[in-house]
Amino acid sequence: MLTQIAEGVLVHQSELLQNNTVVVQGRAGVLLIDAGITGSEMVCLANDLSELGQPVVAGFSTHPDWDHVLWHAELGEAPRYGTARCAAYMRDVRSNADWKARVAEGLPPEIAEETPLDLFGLITALPAETAQIPWDGPHVRVIEHPAHAPGHAALLIEERGVLVAGDMLSDVLIPMLDDPNSTNDPIEEYLVGLRLLEGVEGDVDVLVPGHGSVGGADQLRARIELDRAYVHALRDGHAPDDPRLGPSAKPGWEWVSDIHAGQAQSLAQRSERDETPG
Repeated sequence: MLTQIAEGVLVHQSELLQNNTVVVQGRAGVLLIDAGITGSEMVCLANDLSELGQPVVAGFSTHPDWDHVLWHAELGEAPRYGTARCAAYMRDVRSNADWKARVAEGLPPEIAEETPLDLFGLITALPAETAQIPWDGPHVRVIEHPAHAPGHAALLIEERGVLVAGDMLSDVLIPMLDDPNSTNDPIEEYLVGLRLLEGVEGDVDVLVPGHGSVGGADQLRARIELDRAYVHALRDGHAPDDPRLGPSAKPGWEWVSDIHAGQAQSLAQRSERDETPG
């Protein structure tokens, strides 16, 4: 089911992980952002768009996590854009002969049989530092940043005041760092991402996270502060006071505490390695 959140902007939310697919209406059709996670949901979305007389003329994946790079043949053959780093990451994934089996292993068992992989990760790279989505519709600004995943980008639908945040600023998921075992600094990368999103705060009336509830401008500010507080607590080795964790977590999302425990452990191990003389 499509729900309108601003003029010409609609959202379709998945059942299992509350993924938000965003539909932006243009002159000849729609821009489809993060298409969904099960075949039946994507077919439902395609049918809804058909009833509206709105073909998909462009797609965009905010980042290369499995649940943001799926597609269904019913959605058509429009170009599916992503940042250059996102597209390169997906090319690397698909270059492995057994890529489909590897991806399937990482799918939630509840939907593994319902998630089509044939069109998985077929992302068209935007040139580096591209500032806008190339399509015939409202200006959509690309805000690329290093937080969470390679080539992650938020999108600002400027004329509608809508920020599509990708996997950040969620009311159900804590900040999930890029690989804590990498040579980069995932804490600082996440803080950079938050600062870039904070920089467009004055242009935003509606916030759409990758997972969870759509919010207004007040929620954007509150979630930036909540995410920053969590990342600071993780950096400093403190137990975060976060409503997305522990007894206050949303029913059905208790597993988010396991993500936190894993991140805290990985960062502690990284700190120990850094402090060990070579």
